[in-house]
Amino acid sequence: MKVGGLFAGIGGVELGFKKAGFEISWANEIDKNACITYRHNHKHTLFEKDLKDLQTSEVEKVDILTAGFPCQAFSIAGHQKGFRDDRGNVFFEILRFVDDLSPKVIFLENVKNLVGHDKGKTFKRITYELEERGYTLKYKVLNSCEYGNVPQNRERIYILAFKDKKIAEKFNFPKPKKLNKKVTDFIDSETEEKYYYTNSRYYKQLKDEMKHKDTLYQWRRVYVRENKSKLCPTLTANMGTGGHNVPLVIDDKDIRKLTPRECARFQGYPETFSFPEKLANSSLYKQIGNSVTVPVIEAIAKELKKAINE
Repeated sequence: MKVGGLFAGIGGVELGFKKAGFEISWANEIDKNACITYRHNHKHTLFEKDLKDLQTSEVEKVDILTAGFPCQAFSIAGHQKGFRDDRGNVFFEILRFVDDLSPKVIFLENVKNLVGHDKGKTFKRITYELEERGYTLKYKVLNSCEYGNVPQNRERIYILAFKDKKIAEKFNFPKPKKLNKKVTDFIDSETEEKYYYTNSRYYKQLKDEMKHKDTLYQWRRVYVRENKSKLCPTLTANMGTGGHNVPLVIDDKDIRKLTPRECARFQGYPETFSFPEKLANSSLYKQIGNSVTVPVIEAIAKELKKAINE
C-alpha cells in the first residue's frame, strides 16, 4: 500500500511506515533546511512548497495519507489560538487532499492538548469533518517512553481515520512496551568542545545542582530542573534557538548540552539516518524537535498493516 505524507519534516513518519513495510510514494514539506535533510535520507519524491500551493493533481493517489500537522497552534507551550492561527488552518488544506485523493486511511499526529483545546471544540470540529466524509475514527495519546522503548517523555495524540469501518474495527493501537533502555544508552562519553558549558556564566550553578549522570537536566531561566523520572524531557522545535533549553547531561568529561545526534537517538532515529554537514546545529535541533518518535510510528503502522491484511 502506498503512503503520501504532508508536513513531512525530515521524514520521521515516512521512515516509520517504511520500516513497517509500506511503500512511500511522495511527501511535502515547506522548510528548506528540513527538505535538505529529507532528501539526504529518502529517495522518493519530495514536493518542497507551501501546502496551499501544492495541487492534488501533482501527486500520485495513495492508500494512506499522513500528516503530522503543525502543533504550535494547539500546544500549551504556544498561544493556543487553534484554528484562529494560520498553522491551525492547515487542517482544512489536509481536507482538500482527503476530498480529492479519497485515501483509505488518514493518519494524523499532534500534541495531546489537541483534545482539550478550546474546551474540546477544535477536536470536535476535526472529528466532525472526517466523519462527514465517511471516515471512522480511532485515536489515542501515546507516550514515547511507553510505546517506543526510548527514554523520552513525549505525549502525542495519534488519530487514524478509516474509509472501511471493518478495518477500523480490526485496528488496535499497539500495546505498551517495557522500557529497557536508559538515558545513558543514548549518550556519547564525550564530544566536541563547543557543546560543553565550562566557559558559561551558569557553569558554577550547573555544577552545584547537576549531580547525576543517569538523567537529563534543563536550564529554566534562573534554575536547573532535574528529570526525576530519568527520562529525556520532551524535545521541542525551539530548543536550538537559545541553547539553554537543549537538555543538559553530565558525561565522562563535564557538563554539556545534548548533540543533535543524541537528540535524534531520543527520537528513535537509527544511526544510519544522517544529517548534512552544511546545516547549522540550530536548524538540526529544530528539525529533530519538530519530528516524531520513529519507533512509535512504526508500531502503529504495523498494527495498521495487520488490520488491513486480516
